[in-house]
Amino acid sequence: MGWINRVLDWLLESDPSIRWQVLRDLTDAPDEAVRAERARVAVEGWGARLLALQGDDGQWDGGTFFPVPYDGSEPGQPWTATTYSLLILRDLGLDPGSEEARAAVRKVRENSRWEEGGQRFFDGEVEPCINGKAVALGAYFGESVDGIVRRLLGEQLDDGGWNCEAERGSVRSSFATTINVLEGLLEHERATGGSPESVAARRRGEEYLLERSLLRRKSTGELADPDWLRFSYPTRWFYDALRGLDYFRDAYFQDDGVGDGGGSPDSRLDEAVSLVRSKRQPDGTWLLENSHPGRIHFAMEDGDGRPSRWNTLRALRVLRWFDGGPDL
Repeated sequence: MGWINRVLDWLLESDPSIRWQVLRDLTDAPDEAVRAERARVAVEGWGARLLALQGDDGQWDGGTFFPVPYDGSEPGQPWTATTYSLLILRDLGLDPGSEEARAAVRKVRENSRWEEGGQRFFDGEVEPCINGKAVALGAYFGESVDGIVRRLLGEQLDDGGWNCEAERGSVRSSFATTINVLEGLLEHERATGGSPESVAARRRGEEYLLERSLLRRKSTGELADPDWLRFSYPTRWFYDALRGLDYFRDAYFQDDGVGDGGGSPDSRLDEAVSLVRSKRQPDGTWLLENSHPGRIHFAMEDGDGRPSRWNTLRALRVLRWFDGGPDL
């Protein structure tokens, strides 16, 4: 098992945002060491760099979901506006109680408005995919998003999931919209305890993914999208199997290990977990495989086809959880 020690050393040679999550999820580091490393996110490395890019108007790159100016002509989707900047800060684990986080979120609350209808940021807008992100961000950073949650509960489709295209007549859920809403509901539940209705909705949404083994069409059993076999980071709004598994790992601990088999992870995750295992490289790392093109603030990885610290961290913690830890 010498490979795991080499991989952990490689991960710990990175940014504080990686290091504190490695200490928390992959080692038996004491809580005070984890907290001390996490505190560095606000003042060092990627976290401090991203916080410094927030404008005096409270926005990143001049806009809420899209930057200003933006005419739609550039390749891909720009990832530099306020929503996706805050999502990165959440991924980095910026302590929501830190002075730096409170100041940044206060500016967003006071100034940021959705392009769709001029709504305040933490009031959400109309698309459930976007609103799932708004709930995740609001709940994480201590803002009230109960109104958005109520809207999302009313938009859950009969099959258990959600779809941004429902307002245009779709009656079938999408994996991408569903994972964004589930992440938001889980964060809201962690922050507030949720309600019986929101907990039930979350579990129905999870069942939507589990019935499809996180990868397949329920109707035919066919692979729904080959892109879901390739792991990206940042995930943006996109779905893939690793994102789905990392969500279920997180939800498992929120639910105190409730699952099939007397508390074991649900067996319907087996195929997706086998996929993760198959992608481990000979050196013990996982690659970045499917970056989503578009304007970014700065790179955190070396590019597709290269070892990815983010994907390696996420894959290892999924496997540690699924296999019952602590050994990898």
